[in-house]
Amino acid sequence: MKAATRRQVLAGLLGTALSGAAMAETAPPPDLSTPPPRKPPPRPGRLIAEAGLGARISYAVLDPAGGLREGRGADRPVAPASTLKILTALYARDRLGKAHRFVTRVLQSGDMLILAGGGDPTLDSDALAMLAEQVAANSAGKIARLAVWGGALPEIEEISPAQADHLSYNPAVSGLMLNFNRVHLGWQAGGSGMSLQARARAHSPAAYTVRAAPVGQGPLFAWREEAGREIWEVNRAALRRAGSRWLPVRRPLRYAGDVFQTLCRAEGLALPTPEIIGDLPGNAVEIARIESPPLDEILGGMMEYSTNLTAEVVGLHASGAPDLIASARDMQQWAEARGIAGLELYDHSGISPRSRVTARAMAELVSGLGQGGALRGLMTQVGLQDTRGRAAPGDLLLTAKTGTLNFVSNLAGYGRLPGHEEVVFAIYVNDMARRAESEGQELPSGVVTWTYRAKHLQQRLVDSWVRRYG
Repeated sequence: MKAATRRQVLAGLLGTALSGAAMAETAPPPDLSTPPPRKPPPRPGRLIAEAGLGARISYAVLDPAGGLREGRGADRPVAPASTLKILTALYARDRLGKAHRFVTRVLQSGDMLILAGGGDPTLDSDALAMLAEQVAANSAGKIARLAVWGGALPEIEEISPAQADHLSYNPAVSGLMLNFNRVHLGWQAGGSGMSLQARARAHSPAAYTVRAAPVGQGPLFAWREEAGREIWEVNRAALRRAGSRWLPVRRPLRYAGDVFQTLCRAEGLALPTPEIIGDLPGNAVEIARIESPPLDEILGGMMEYSTNLTAEVVGLHASGAPDLIASARDMQQWAEARGIAGLELYDHSGISPRSRVTARAMAELVSGLGQGGALRGLMTQVGLQDTRGRAAPGDLLLTAKTGTLNFVSNLAGYGRLPGHEEVVFAIYVNDMARRAESEGQELPSGVVTWTYRAKHLQQRLVDSWVRRYG
């Protein structure tokens, strides 16, 4: 075969070019209305590495039928912190009913008035003032004795002995509680003008059975009991500037009786010093009462403000058990009977360092019992934030319950984005070594920054799951 001439080669190339141009002229233009393929969301492993928390991270993401879509250590026992209140809310609602109310009464037996607690975790000084007004109008004859009864619930000096004594979220439990069993301490610079009040919105009477005293050495706060009074010794190092804080009450019956006596005196009814009784007389007649809000409203407040006292109280009411551990075990058995495994519980609030759940169990609880038990209506919208704790923009909606202890940051609930289906999730970020080192400390070094970063990681994880699965 003869070699192609230069003219033949050029002619061939020109023909090919013209053919391609003709094809290009007849080909349809690209459809610019079609969006480009979505960029895949980052994988959880990458997000966790970028967070650099040095913590053990467990999570479970469920499909609409409750099956595990994705998990990391999903069956590993972890500290629940306040996400345990999800289970407590469902348990109490089932056992007590969403409309249940707790009643605080005043009874009269001859010349004795009796302030009888019904285990209302929300009773405050304003409500007690309303009760005092009724008593002043309805009591008859001379009153020689004022008694206080708290037998509706067992009396427990503090929720978790592992926590520091002065932390207001770790108060006593009793059948009669006031202001979440807290007292408000205020002081002027240097520790002068110290005051202790049973503070509420409209009424803040002095608390005479609790006393505060500045001291020159020792821990910042130390509690002791002397001559029927609770005494908080406060190191002057904490009093250099004017300030205030809430302190827990350890003798709630004396505290409530004292405040009630003061409020009755303001209504013109002078009463003797309160005494505590163990049993109610059989001939006592009710002369006044005040009821709590319905249980669902109480549970909504518990979920929003994460009040440990409320969680323990509604749990004890629901179980009827004599102590917190027995009550927590009853709640655990209730959940297990409904198919929730992987629980080891010692309380209802999650404050105990011994309680354990798994991410799978909590996600199944939210997906299963939660969907049928109006859990979503009890949860709050969790705001988005950056790694410094500042509010951050974004379309992600988190209807969830947080859980925070020192070097423990958890989140469980529902996540969604516009145009995507919802996902159910539970995330547990735990650095238990640092947690153990800081046990009992109020604000250990590094915990604030660590917690901000953990919360930012949680929202990034949920965002990635919604984009991938929703």
